[in-house]
Amino acid sequence: MKRQSTPMRLALALQALIRSALTVVALVATTAVLALVGTAHAQAAAGPIADGPIAVRPIADGPIAVGPIAVGITQWAVGDLPVTLVYPTLQPARRVAMGPFVLQVAPDAPPQPGLRRLVVMSHGTGGSTLSDHTLAATLARAGFVVAQPLHAGDNYKDASRSGPESWVTRPQEVSRIISALAADPQWGPRLQLDRVGVHGMSAGGVTALSLAGAQWRLLDMVQHCLAQAEADLGFCFNGLADPAAQAARKAAFERSRGVPVGLLPASVTAVHDGITPHAAKGQTDVRPDPRVAAITLSVPVSAIFSAESLARIRVPVGLVTAGRDLQPLPAFHSEHVLRHCTACTRLADLPGAGHMDLLSPWPAAIAQTAGALQPRGGYPEPGFDPKEREAAFEAIAQFFQRTLQPGLQSGSQPGLQSGSQSGL
Repeated sequence: MKRQSTPMRLALALQALIRSALTVVALVATTAVLALVGTAHAQAAAGPIADGPIAVRPIADGPIAVGPIAVGITQWAVGDLPVTLVYPTLQPARRVAMGPFVLQVAPDAPPQPGLRRLVVMSHGTGGSTLSDHTLAATLARAGFVVAQPLHAGDNYKDASRSGPESWVTRPQEVSRIISALAADPQWGPRLQLDRVGVHGMSAGGVTALSLAGAQWRLLDMVQHCLAQAEADLGFCFNGLADPAAQAARKAAFERSRGVPVGLLPASVTAVHDGITPHAAKGQTDVRPDPRVAAITLSVPVSAIFSAESLARIRVPVGLVTAGRDLQPLPAFHSEHVLRHCTACTRLADLPGAGHMDLLSPWPAAIAQTAGALQPRGGYPEPGFDPKEREAAFEAIAQFFQRTLQPGLQSGSQPGLQSGSQSGL
């Protein structure tokens, strides 16, 4: 057997180290969070599936929501992929505890009649659907059905594929959900799916930008961290609070310096997601799924995307940025998108917010445990006003109303402003 060259061995070792480091980090973080969340949260997030009741614990004497429109929630699935559906309903909502999370919802309530648009939400690394519920509820009150997948191998229960491996499969999961909802006898007739929205928070931004047509390579991540490891510490050493672990990853990055690109394995240089346009073949749409018509992003991971592919995006993209986000640093991520993508606009900038301030609800016990695992920027920012986050979430809902509602078939019941007292 021919012996591999030194550059090839170094490249393979780098690839393995990056993958294993990201997986171990996410496993440690999500195991700690899962221990706090407990059995009730696990049941609520994972199933029952289909028509089974959601596992919740009503809070004694909890107030019932006043007004005709409330937020319904139920569990659904695409094969073995759990999906939380959040939607407008006429049934009364009640305060319900799911582990440490407390939601104002109507579990398993029937959806409000009317044809709806769909928004799919993609959570961050090792994430949960519950920590993005406030935005999902805002979208539901604005008239949308919201689908929240628990991404396979990159969630609070199973982080075995966190990082680049999950970044490849996440967009495919979104497309599977759209197709499965279209074929579902209950949900299909309630949805108009020719124009679908996608929202991504943190690593979910990789999902959303990929579906908009942006492209990335593992090589781009390595080159970024070779150049900006210290400045973008929260991204390049995500989850590595231990200086020794940071040094080991930095050494792995350094060993790849100077390796010719032609000697790197295909898994490092492969272009992922998006479609490279080919004018001669009439291929101009760069979206891998043409049903995706609008994108929103909150504090996205995005330094990995090429400037050329960001410039090719044509669907409207709205960003929410955080001035005190150290994980990932906006200068290399959010601003990279805004600098190169002419279809992208900033919906809101929260100057006093950190990365985790875009999660809501985010119980204090979980916030402290998760924050301690990060080298920089893992805690909520003291003094941040939650009303700024609420306004940003309203801006996201209004963005989707502007970009997705035009063309909704007659007889539908599109939502009003999500803050309207009359609901839909």
